[in-house]
Amino acid sequence: MVLGCIMVYLFANLLVGWWASRRVKNVDDFVLAGRRLPLALASTAMFATWFGSETVLGASSEFVQHGLLGVVEDPLGAALCLFLVGLIYARPLYRLNILTFSDFFRIRFSRRTELLSVFFLVPSYFSWIAAQLLAMGLLLESLLGMPLSVGVVLCTAIVVLYTYLGGMWAVSITDFVQTVIIVVGLLVVAVSLVGEAGGLQVVLASQPKGFFNFLPENDWGAWLNYLAAWITIGLGSIPQQDVFQRLMSSRSERVAVMASFTGAGMYLVVAALPLVIALAGKVLHPEMMGSDLQTFLPNLMLQHASSWLQILFFGALLSAILSTASGAILAPATVLGENLLRPNLRELKPAEFLMVMRLCVVLVAFVSAVMALMQNNIYDLVAQSSALSLVSLFVPLTAGLFWKPSNEWGALLSMVMGMFVWILWEVTGWWGPALIWGLLASIVGLLLGWMIQSKPSHSASSPD
Repeated sequence: MVLGCIMVYLFANLLVGWWASRRVKNVDDFVLAGRRLPLALASTAMFATWFGSETVLGASSEFVQHGLLGVVEDPLGAALCLFLVGLIYARPLYRLNILTFSDFFRIRFSRRTELLSVFFLVPSYFSWIAAQLLAMGLLLESLLGMPLSVGVVLCTAIVVLYTYLGGMWAVSITDFVQTVIIVVGLLVVAVSLVGEAGGLQVVLASQPKGFFNFLPENDWGAWLNYLAAWITIGLGSIPQQDVFQRLMSSRSERVAVMASFTGAGMYLVVAALPLVIALAGKVLHPEMMGSDLQTFLPNLMLQHASSWLQILFFGALLSAILSTASGAILAPATVLGENLLRPNLRELKPAEFLMVMRLCVVLVAFVSAVMALMQNNIYDLVAQSSALSLVSLFVPLTAGLFWKPSNEWGALLSMVMGMFVWILWEVTGWWGPALIWGLLASIVGLLLGWMIQSKPSHSASSPD
């Protein structure tokens, strides 16, 4: 029965993609749903941006192992990101009326800055999408015994098909339906398991001392890692195209701001449910705490839950993964088409360029599926994605919006120096989190480039 419900649900998503395709007349419809999303659809779209495998499977496994400090990065940092977007970034970005973040770098700085931002922005998505595809593969492996590689390929095909057909309209409508399923499914499962374990107080009291500590030990290294956990997604995901795309799809500036705040609140509350489910499962069946805790919840539900609870849990999990994967695939595909290919394909008609944009969806999905087959840790894949955009794009984006003297050289050096130092620290393993040093290098690059470009040349300062 569980398998049958899942197959029906997947088929329903394809039908939504087909229905949404009838609303797609041009690239603006495909990329931003015609900028017509009301608050309800915009809010659930913002919430669903990252509520995927890393939250249900990755964060829950980190939580049962490391306590509250293990989930600072996600969901706490992810909720912080959406809140900061609504508080600081939503209004100035919405007023620009552009399709991509890279458009901003071209308008504010130069075509060279735009191209470099594409070079850093697009790869940052591959690991993120790969995490979702890997999670779907793990899900099918748990349910059907299907080989992981086959599950990844099958799920990639399903997500690509409905995203290819309906674009942001399909993403937004399915996000709304999937959010309802996520909330209802996880809430019912959490109440059932907590009740079976003796109540929430019993579940919380059974955890070891220090499990719910919110602050790290009084140690420089611990505090640096703590800061890194907060800013990985908290700041690193601000300059990502999927957030921007959902933001710009809102029908007004006010809706964009309110959707960001609502999405942040929803994320924080709903993301607590899989954490509670994992704790209750740990109390009920500690013998199942094996080496790969990413599969703990799926195996727990399969072996010790009723058919209806299995349907609710796996329906919620599948909804979370699909909602994140579809939007994440569309985001870099949009940047590739709009900022890399469009300037060289100006002779194409609108319908022809729409086809190019759809083919970019296929390309991004293919590369991400290859990465999913080469990696097996969901949480690590997500962290890699956000760290890349943090060290290369966050500083020049923020400076471009709020620091008038920022210039082209500053933006270019900020991206290059931040990325170089981050990679250097990752390779060498020198002291401290690599992304902290990469972020500092990005700031230094911004200031250095500003001083170089703003310094008057000898000829300009010489008398006539």
